[in-house]
Amino acid sequence: MLMRMSTLFLRTLREDPVEAEVASHRLLVRAGYIRRAAPGIYTWLPLGLKVLRKVEAVVREEMDAMGAQEVHFPALLPREPYEATHRWTDYGDGMFRLKDRKGADYLLAPTHEEMFTLLVKDLYSSYKDLPVSLYQIQQKYRDEARPRAGILRGREFVMKDSYSFDVDDAGLEKSYEQHRDAYIRIFTRLGLEFVIVSAMSGAMGGSRSEEFLHPVAIGEDTFVRSPGGYAANVEAVTTLPPATVPFEGLAAAHVEDTPDTPTIDTLVAVANERHPRADRPWTAADTLKNVLVVLRHPDGTREPLAVGVPGDREVDTKRLEAALAPAEIEAFEAADFAAAPALVKGYIGPGALGSESASGIRYLVDPRVVDGTSWITGADEPGRHAFDLVAGRDFTPDGFVEAAEVKAGDPAPDGSGPLELARGIEIGHIFALGRLYAEALGLKVLDENGKQVVVTMGSYGIGVTRAMAALAEGNHDEKGLVWPRGLAPAEVHVVATGKDPEILVAAERIAGELEAQGVEVILDDRPKVSPGVKFKDAELVGVPTILVVGKGLAEGVVELRDRRSGEAEQVPVADAVARVSAAVRA
Repeated sequence: MLMRMSTLFLRTLREDPVEAEVASHRLLVRAGYIRRAAPGIYTWLPLGLKVLRKVEAVVREEMDAMGAQEVHFPALLPREPYEATHRWTDYGDGMFRLKDRKGADYLLAPTHEEMFTLLVKDLYSSYKDLPVSLYQIQQKYRDEARPRAGILRGREFVMKDSYSFDVDDAGLEKSYEQHRDAYIRIFTRLGLEFVIVSAMSGAMGGSRSEEFLHPVAIGEDTFVRSPGGYAANVEAVTTLPPATVPFEGLAAAHVEDTPDTPTIDTLVAVANERHPRADRPWTAADTLKNVLVVLRHPDGTREPLAVGVPGDREVDTKRLEAALAPAEIEAFEAADFAAAPALVKGYIGPGALGSESASGIRYLVDPRVVDGTSWITGADEPGRHAFDLVAGRDFTPDGFVEAAEVKAGDPAPDGSGPLELARGIEIGHIFALGRLYAEALGLKVLDENGKQVVVTMGSYGIGVTRAMAALAEGNHDEKGLVWPRGLAPAEVHVVATGKDPEILVAAERIAGELEAQGVEVILDDRPKVSPGVKFKDAELVGVPTILVVGKGLAEGVVELRDRRSGEAEQVPVADAVARVSAAVRA
């Protein structure tokens, strides 16, 4: 069906939405693809749905090609399966919960592991039924604390989630690789640059996890890569700890006056001025900074936690939260200090920390704080620090945690060279879940020997709406969107300009002939709309080929424009349909 601008449900905007922070958000709203309904919730308009369905089609074709079978679950789900896997509480505030009129608990599904598991349990009971991979493309719901960037991070979004079910780990490995290969094909077909990085499994669980990230400066995920091929989400980077140092011969710890040194910079300056060392100056890396936070567990309980990191690094709360999932990180506030009088703000040291200390605050340190390493750190007295305090001799933490920021130039954990940092948008995530959900929900089958075995699972997600936003981020210019061929809402935008009735007649004829050849067409047939407005709208909407039927018609030509390159050429009217068809099929 020919799309006519005169009747298309579309209003373009000349000004950016006030709340829009990134290009995809600004342009998808301005070009009439989506409209905000509430924070993080968007209405999809005709042009937006056309692009979304094309992205879905690519995903669906490749999932079908790898042998996965499509199903569709409700988004409104009962509490009980999520209670069995503890995710009713583990998801915390990120889950939408509600009650029906009888008081029964329900949720809006953030993901569907439990339902897929129960479906297979209901229908399959033998190893002969496996392996099987099932998928769906459906709305998900997550109560984001700070929904932002339009459809990049919303509360309602479209996701493809698939799940593999195998008898053994070898089968899971094969299913995992099949999905991984399918994702490579999907993102390649979509024209999305991607990097595959190691990732944390988080609340999903499992033994292996990888993210597909689209590198872009506005991405929320930081990842690292090395010249030798190492790549990981920054949350999954592990630290290479130094070798332990024998205690023999190490200087004894001593406490010194360090007045007015509540920060690392002031501490280093005073240490070098009043307590210089003979071999070299003190640096921030010689200091041990102890940072206090509060862990809020899914059941609502609050636990104070101290994290010790070298003073030349900050605590990365995303890394800390990933390491301690499903707990969330909150600030350590005045009331928390009041409840722990042993803590001296600005001068907190290991002596006041640890499960066995007076404060009782659990104390986790960076992997670099190995036995025998010496530190300057708080002496738990105002204006005083301990020097040459040796880990393992003078203090013992409760454990280790990967919480320090990762810096460019840090060594890759696999020895493949220095790390460089970049940002990206997560467009896909795959997990080797193992038996976590199958065990919780009792998914077992009889093996070849007639014995019951727990099925092993994989989980694989693609953010379909997020992929569309990533496409918009990577395909625009100062004039508007520039969709890749095959994903645009139409293949050609025919623009009729001028008051001569013959122009509209010719534009109608060309558009009709193109449609008859299977070319998707938007025809701007709006009367009493200036050529300038029509051109601006065509550039904003972003169809890759624009055909202008205007004053050149009197000379027997129309103008063919390439939206991406900006190149334009005059084409004889008689050749217009053939030339456009060739352009869109190239």
